[in-house]
Amino acid sequence: MSQSLPFQFRVSEENLADLRERLRRTRLPDEPPLEPWSTGTSIGYLRNLLAYWRDDFDWRAQEAKLAAFRQFTVPLAGIDLHYLHEEGRGPRPLPLLLSHGWPGSVWEFHRLVPMLTDPVRFGADPADSFTVVAPSLPGYTLSFKSGQPRFGVEEIAEVFAELMTDVLGYARFAAQGGDWGAFIASRLAHQVPQRMIGIHLNLLPLRRDPALLQQATPAEAAFREQLNHWLKEEVGYQWIQGTRPTTLAVGLTDSPAGLAAWIVEKFRAWSDNDGNPERAISRDDMLTNISLYWFTGAIGSSFWPYYARMHRPWPIPDGATIDVPTGYAQFPREILRPPRSLAQRMFTNIQRWTELDRGGHFAALEQPETLAHEIREFFRPLRSA
Repeated sequence: MSQSLPFQFRVSEENLADLRERLRRTRLPDEPPLEPWSTGTSIGYLRNLLAYWRDDFDWRAQEAKLAAFRQFTVPLAGIDLHYLHEEGRGPRPLPLLLSHGWPGSVWEFHRLVPMLTDPVRFGADPADSFTVVAPSLPGYTLSFKSGQPRFGVEEIAEVFAELMTDVLGYARFAAQGGDWGAFIASRLAHQVPQRMIGIHLNLLPLRRDPALLQQATPAEAAFREQLNHWLKEEVGYQWIQGTRPTTLAVGLTDSPAGLAAWIVEKFRAWSDNDGNPERAISRDDMLTNISLYWFTGAIGSSFWPYYARMHRPWPIPDGATIDVPTGYAQFPREILRPPRSLAQRMFTNIQRWTELDRGGHFAALEQPETLAHEIREFFRPLRSA
């Protein structure tokens, strides 16, 4: 059995100085004669963000916050998999696999994890505590080294199942995720349903094909319009990350300004912010996440689930159903919001469906209290299963 080793991430002063020097030498394009953000990242906003990253952002303070979590690496599937492992404080903590997505990292969970592991500290019931395992996805930030194998959703689910059961000894466990994390949790429910206590999602990994919505209810027709807009205006990043990931990776691995522009545009487009991403996610949180990609050089490998997705069938096979208990929290600025009638064609055992009034795609950063509440409420009746 693979043995875990304690892990801490510390960036050298040399790498910090290199980042500041690269930021000083940034060459930006002009702003097109259209509304800012309408053609991608606002150059004016980016200029200010880069100046803050260069002169005022305190990486060491953020690094110390990350170091406060119990972290490990374990050799699995040809890589050193990084994960947080925080024990719950309660009578019977439930083991919970927490999976992030793109362009995220385990930093997304830095406020959520304590709410789940120590509910009393946040005014909740100690009986609702979780022991949280939050891996960095293979190929993402702290689970990346140059030259290592690449992973799609299917392989990630296999590695996470091995981590939870073979390495950590959880014969059965719960899973939660958004973005790729929702695909991973659903794939686990398809692949090893006997190990799953239940899954909770804040994105639904349903196939994105308007042709499947020809005979639609009014709610499904409204979703079809939403989906058509998404496919026309919002998926350019998926096509290039899924077909030419290496070409894109050259620029983003060499230029911190390019990396920041690529990621911050998603923070703005996918969060509940009224036009300014910092109304949803703090500047320090965005830059900590971006910095993790920068210092690890992992942006190119983080594209691999898109490449695998473009060249394989959908991760949940056509006609397959997910029959384990399922909960879903729908945040109003999520990238796609299918109606329940569509979800229950795949997810046959939906036990909690909540439509919320604030928040977007990055729920753990935007609305951690709300997400923690939804996770507690969904899993409470499953604890004795």
